[in-house]
Amino acid sequence: MKKLFVFIICLFLFIPIINAQTDANTKKTKEECLKSSEDCTFTSTKEEEDDLITDVKSAILIESSTGKILYEKNAHDRFAPASMTKIMSMILIMEAIEKGKLKWNDVLVTSEHAASMGGSQIFLQPNEKMNVKDLFKAVAIGSANDATVVFAERIAGTEAKFVKMMNEKAKSLGLKDTNFKNAVGLDEANHYSSAYDMAFMAKELAKHEKIFEFTTIYEDYLRQNTDNKFWLVNTNKLIKTYDGADGLKTGYTKEAGYCLTATANKNRMRLIATIMGASDSKSRNSNMATLLDYGFNSYEMQVEVKKGEVVSKKNLTKAEDETISIVPKEDVSVLVEKGEEKKSLNYEMKLNKLKLPIKKDQKIGILKLKDGNKVISTVDLTVNKDVNKASIIKLYKRSIRNVITGGI
Repeated sequence: MKKLFVFIICLFLFIPIINAQTDANTKKTKEECLKSSEDCTFTSTKEEEDDLITDVKSAILIESSTGKILYEKNAHDRFAPASMTKIMSMILIMEAIEKGKLKWNDVLVTSEHAASMGGSQIFLQPNEKMNVKDLFKAVAIGSANDATVVFAERIAGTEAKFVKMMNEKAKSLGLKDTNFKNAVGLDEANHYSSAYDMAFMAKELAKHEKIFEFTTIYEDYLRQNTDNKFWLVNTNKLIKTYDGADGLKTGYTKEAGYCLTATANKNRMRLIATIMGASDSKSRNSNMATLLDYGFNSYEMQVEVKKGEVVSKKNLTKAEDETISIVPKEDVSVLVEKGEEKKSLNYEMKLNKLKLPIKKDQKIGILKLKDGNKVISTVDLTVNKDVNKASIIKLYKRSIRNVITGGI
């Protein structure tokens, strides 16, 4: 009996040692598992995820069409955004152009205030004239403060009123960690944003596809054929070094550190990432490349309908061409992890009441992508070419034809 008691005690003492050895064999680090030929498991911790990038105050990575967050680190913390502020300025400029309030060949005049801007600039002189296209190049490529203020004053009357518009736009987008005090990003008390807000501003700006015609230019010249010729070089070096990079905006001040909101488009997927507060430009760019690599290596888009693919046809008896083709304005797709089983999806369309003429890219309805009854995304519908009214003669001939054929 005494021997049995001793055996039981020893057994209980030995069990924790066995468990500890088992845990040591199974609960290894990710790196140990990848190197080991043995079966083992690991769990990614929050600390390991944060280690994806270092030497930054905050960061975020999102997929543009869905807005899904793929990675974040202190994403809602508020910091000085430096010249990334101009993302919002460019949203308002693009909206003004698309609404017809500005035209690309309009000539704007530089005020004393605009000419006095410090920081990055194209050295506009008071009363100097420059067209909208060249001024926008200066903002998008060279991050020119003076050119940005020229736009602000033209659109809103004063920079202060333009800044009010910027803050109102941020609120309309549901962004809660942003407050602008100027249009250009110079350090100023109570001028702040977050990585989250900046990424979603970039998402809004990316809807204006013409922006990428400017942000993909690496170098260009202003004031050609004059004694005051100015060489523009893109402040975002990733467009030259990272495959698929096509924007968007850098920033640096002493308070903000080195910042960047970048966009990249590969395999029908656009990623947007923001980094705030890196210690130098090299660290900022290498961390951004790491973020984008992570997104492209881990996720892909399951495309159900491609942009411009005909999803429906509709007869319009008063149109020049009786049958119009209806297409989505962007890919109808869902974000999936690589290796994930393909989803079985469906979609439904709802058209507005159509009134002629209809312009290509004009919104005429929506297409809802659904997983069962759950709406995954909504895409605007348009026509694949301009639809004009038929002439009176064509309508007359059409009515005669219908009488003869019985409308067949």
